[in-house]
Amino acid sequence: MGQAQVWPDVPAWLSRGLADLFPHEAGPLAGSATSLAARLAEAEREDRPLRIKLGIDPTGSDIHLGHSLLFRKLRAFQDAGHTAVLIIGDFTARIGDPTGKSATRVQLSAEAVAAHATTYLEQLGQGQPRQRALLDFETPGRLEVRRNSEWLAALDLPQVIELLGTSTVGQMLAKDDFSKRYGGGTPIALHEFLYPLLQGYDSVAVRSDLELGGTDQKFNVAMGRDLQRHFGQPPQFGLLLPILPGLDGVQKMSKSLGNTVGLQDDPLSMYSKLEKVPDAAVNAYLTLLTDLELEALPANPRERQKAMALEVTATRHGQQAALQAQADAAGLVGVGAGRNPGLDGEAGGSPRAEAVEVLEASLASVNFPAKAFFLLSAIGVCASSSEGRRQIQGGGVKLDGVKLSDPNLEFSSAAELDGKVLQLGKKTFRRLVP
Repeated sequence: MGQAQVWPDVPAWLSRGLADLFPHEAGPLAGSATSLAARLAEAEREDRPLRIKLGIDPTGSDIHLGHSLLFRKLRAFQDAGHTAVLIIGDFTARIGDPTGKSATRVQLSAEAVAAHATTYLEQLGQGQPRQRALLDFETPGRLEVRRNSEWLAALDLPQVIELLGTSTVGQMLAKDDFSKRYGGGTPIALHEFLYPLLQGYDSVAVRSDLELGGTDQKFNVAMGRDLQRHFGQPPQFGLLLPILPGLDGVQKMSKSLGNTVGLQDDPLSMYSKLEKVPDAAVNAYLTLLTDLELEALPANPRERQKAMALEVTATRHGQQAALQAQADAAGLVGVGAGRNPGLDGEAGGSPRAEAVEVLEASLASVNFPAKAFFLLSAIGVCASSSEGRRQIQGGGVKLDGVKLSDPNLEFSSAAELDGKVLQLGKKTFRRLVP
């Protein structure tokens, strides 16, 4: 991806996957090094870890791989001896980040945010050995978990007015999302202008040296720099990573688009989803979600795809579970195509893979367009459409390893489903054929 050529003075562990680093020169403010490389060197001389900020707003209960690449980079800073400052935006989440939104977000309750925050920390590895966790919760001095209600809830009106005075309406409307909404006549609530200011104030409160974010967060990260200058602190650096494409390989990974891989996915589901990532997106997954060297991987696109799926699954579930998932996935494909790697004596076979039986189910009698709940009864895996609806709503149905959550999901034609494996519960598999 060429990052080493763009930032030759940045260590390889830091530059991997890097989309933007700003500023490249930090300016003349007293006490600040003129580049990130210089600040890293200064911290090493002073035996002082840098404070690396990453803020997350717990607006949902699940973390997916698209989020995890930022945590992987945060972990790289931890492993290099720096302090990760993970800010749980329990206050800002109740406003909602307007980035990428075409309308005002629904404000969440404090109770919902607190519940989501608990699940986030569990998924990041709280209570787990650091070798298995996404973040290092064990090593002293490597992690601070802060909630921004600590300082934001205590702000009084004069302080809020001071914050508002550091920015202009013109600056806010220069933010792409606000600009589009304003130009299109979509209302912008005044409290939404507060969001960038409040999350920027987080950088002041924790005295951040560097903030991590996606490329869509540049405005917010830059706001933190501006506020640090206002309050007399050396401004933080911004290190931005790309937005991970979803399973379609085109749009960003987003739960609302249904193209995600969740950190809580079981190994087989995770591997099965990842081995189907389009070829054009595989290198991005390898760069952002693994430490594998791209040059050392097979040139064959299918083998490269499988290597990526195995490694990403292993980073989450361990090597043994990932290998078993790969074998089971091969078993599903093999039986459906009349070939089972485990039975044919090929590498990768396993007793679990041999036990998987995938029968074919014809779609010839299905009238398309067809909804998911009807499809289950039409191919005979459910006794009725109502049972099909209950099975989907209960979370017991997957299509090619992806859980179906909407019984009214509509399929337009048999061609859309051709060759895909429908799974009901743990033992019923059907390969769909026209």
